[in-house]
Amino acid sequence: MGGNKVSHSNIKTKRRFLPNLQKKRFYLAEEDKWITLKLSTEAIRTINKNGLYTVVKELRAKGQKV
Repeated sequence: MGGNKVSHSNIKTKRRFLPNLQKKRFYLAEEDKWITLKLSTEAIRTINKNGLYTVVKELRAKGQKV
C-alpha cells in the first residue's frame, strides 16, 4: 500500500506502508513438532483466538505448505 509522507511544511513525498511481519515459533502439539511461521501481527492474534491447529488445517486446505 502506498501513500504520502507529509512534512511539517506540507511537502509530500511518496512512501510505502509495509505489513508488520514477525518470525514466530509455535509448538504444534497434535503433530509433536515445532513450526516457524512468518506472520503479520494480525495473524498472530488470529492464532491466539482460534488455535494453532485450526489455522494450520485451514492453510493446508488452501494448498500452502506448513
